Amino acid sequence: MIDKSKRQFLSKFFIRQIGELVQGFEAGVREVEEEEEFNKFFESYESSYALTLAYPDEILIETARMQGIETKNRDKIEIVKELFMKKGGG
Repeated sequence: MIDKSKRQFLSKFFIRQIGELVQGFEAGVREVEEEEEFNKFFESYESSYALTLAYPDEILIETARMQGIETKNRDKIEIVKELFMKKGGG
């Protein structure tokens, strides 16, 4: 006689594994989409206006220095991006 509980266990195991695989794939796709949006935000000064052009230079530079971010010979958008990432963004 065949033990049906072993078959059920095996089929449930494969279904669960496939479900986890699909969830992992979907999470990876979401992560890539979020990274693309993040990079698009910092693509130009216009798209990142709220953090680059509207933020006073003196405050930005001082804030970056306080966070240990190198500011010399760097574009403002690079400094803002690094500061944003360091504070948990992106």
